Amino acid sequence: DKGNGNYAYIDTISEARKVLVQEMGGTLFTIAKDVKLQIEFNPARVAAYRLIGYENRLLRKEDFNDDSKDAGDIGAGHSVTALYEVVPPDGDLSGAEVDPLKYQTTAVTSAAKQSLEMLTVKLRYKDPDSEASRLIVQTVDHSHHELSVPSENLRFAAAVAEFGMILRDSQHRGDSSFDGARELARVSVGRDEEGYRKDFLSLIDAASRLTTSDKVAVRR
Repeated sequence: DKGNGNYAYIDTISEARKVLVQEMGGTLFTIAKDVKLQIEFNPARVAAYRLIGYENRLLRKEDFNDDSKDAGDIGAGHSVTALYEVVPPDGDLSGAEVDPLKYQTTAVTSAAKQSLEMLTVKLRYKDPDSEASRLIVQTVDHSHHELSVPSENLRFAAAVAEFGMILRDSQHRGDSSFDGARELARVSVGRDEEGYRKDFLSLIDAASRLTTSDKVAVRR
């Protein structure tokens, strides 16, 4: 958090090869520093949203344009995935409702209602040898797709997030289960040339067995 470093837990030869050989270049060579991501959802398309994880990396919205504020670095070959849980306009807002504002309005503009845009993504970053940031802006249109449509990478990331919420016993886990996370990960394994995704399936199985054993021990 303080030095933009990297850490890894190495418990097998395979994990050592992954961290010290295949990913070492991304650890040693920074291609973008102080990377910040800001997303604005169209309230006509999204009634509520929640960022999953990254609790220790959150910045104030005022810090996005402030180049003096430190943020995370991205190494060569690295990618970052941010997942949001969203509630559509006609969705269940129980537990997410807030009182109306007293001194300002929150009405959705007619332009927002007519727009097909679901959200706008803003990415700000600095070149490794620069102190001035660059800005990239991209809009995402609203569309309806089944879960099978997103890429294997996105579906696998969703399975990892679901597994994490189960392990943390998150209040937002809903009806998530080890079986559900495993099935979503299984159908999203893809080529998996290094076998990391199959290792994740084994991790889910191990966690499921440990949880079951704990419940049996308590009943006894």
